[in-house]
Amino acid sequence: MSSEVSHSEVTAPPPVGWRARLRQVGPGIMAAATGVGAGDLVATMVAGARFGYVLLWAVIVGTIFKIVLAEAVGRWHLTSGRTLLAGWRTLGRWVLVYFGVYAVIWGFVYGATAMSASGLPLNALFPEISVRYWAILCGLLGFVLVWFSRYALIEKVMTVFVGVMFVTVVGTAILVAPNLLEVGKGFVPRLPDGSFVYVLGLIGGVGGTITMAAYGYWTMAKGWRSARWLSMMRLDNAVGYVTTGIFVVAMLIVGSEILLGEKIVGGDKGLLMLGDTLAADYGQWARIPFLIGFFAVAFSSLVGVWNGVSLLFADWWRTWRLPASAPEESFEDYERKAGLRSTAYRGYVLWLTFPPMALLFLDRPFQLTVTYGVLGALFMPFLAGTLLVLLNSRRVPAEYRSRWLSNGLLTICLIMFAYLAVNEIVELF
Repeated sequence: MSSEVSHSEVTAPPPVGWRARLRQVGPGIMAAATGVGAGDLVATMVAGARFGYVLLWAVIVGTIFKIVLAEAVGRWHLTSGRTLLAGWRTLGRWVLVYFGVYAVIWGFVYGATAMSASGLPLNALFPEISVRYWAILCGLLGFVLVWFSRYALIEKVMTVFVGVMFVTVVGTAILVAPNLLEVGKGFVPRLPDGSFVYVLGLIGGVGGTITMAAYGYWTMAKGWRSARWLSMMRLDNAVGYVTTGIFVVAMLIVGSEILLGEKIVGGDKGLLMLGDTLAADYGQWARIPFLIGFFAVAFSSLVGVWNGVSLLFADWWRTWRLPASAPEESFEDYERKAGLRSTAYRGYVLWLTFPPMALLFLDRPFQLTVTYGVLGALFMPFLAGTLLVLLNSRRVPAEYRSRWLSNGLLTICLIMFAYLAVNEIVELF
């Protein structure tokens, strides 16, 4: 891996001092904006409407698990000298087969889901255009942004969306005047009757998708290429997922305060119901910024996936084509064969955008939503399990291998995500 080392030596050194380090934060913001979608906010809102603040502790635990998983992804990229797909290649070709099939099916389903979720709030704001056509416009806008932009511009756009999300989602939570005493009690772990699956969903589901595997590719795009950047990566990762946790806590507060005891409409349309409730309780002015925030949540997830998962797929294609006996390739080889201008990257962006538009013309795409839930559940145990193997092997220098805390939390993640996957499959039948 000599070429990788030489590249690392000529990159800018890690920043020193808190101000300089905070200015470098970026991939974590990408993860925060991408990982929390409209469906996650609905799931949290439903939990708040059913159990109030009782499950607030589960959001905090879930944030910790996401930090651990993303740190493991970032640590692999920075210390092994390999991309995540190159690491998976060392585990056997079956891993590449699993990911390749998964990425193709998931991308087709997610493309329609993301476009539809982005179109819903725009239709609520401008009903003259149907959800279907707003969704198509959102897909095209995301396509153009990802196709023609470099990482630095995409990161800036996503940072703006995170700012909008923070002002609107957290602002809505402040507007409903949360009961601070009950909020404090919510940090004490409790399991009310019928809450077990909701707890697992909050811990394992919110903000946890295939995009977690993209985090290492965003750190590479940022120029972080060696173990010298570990401290910076950990700060960036913590900032991103703490931001995610704040969004989720805010939605649980909203669900607890204004929807407690009500039956919430399933799917992304539940957020539209919340907008109507805000309008009824506080006036139309409260509905508009909330719908803008809803759009920011949904569309930022679309853009993040169009970029991050396309990078994953492009690297999968590069890795898949390597002969079994071929030596490891450097990061320069990765950029040339699997970067933003590669044919595989552009092909997957096309796959996410245009074929799924056909699904937008289905009158009742309920099965699409169910399929997306099952597909999402099948990736996280795969990620946790493979990270456990990779980060405890000789593929990583001894000083950077996982210790007891990381291994313990990754093992809990594996068990929890596996249970959620089985539960999703059982519910499907």
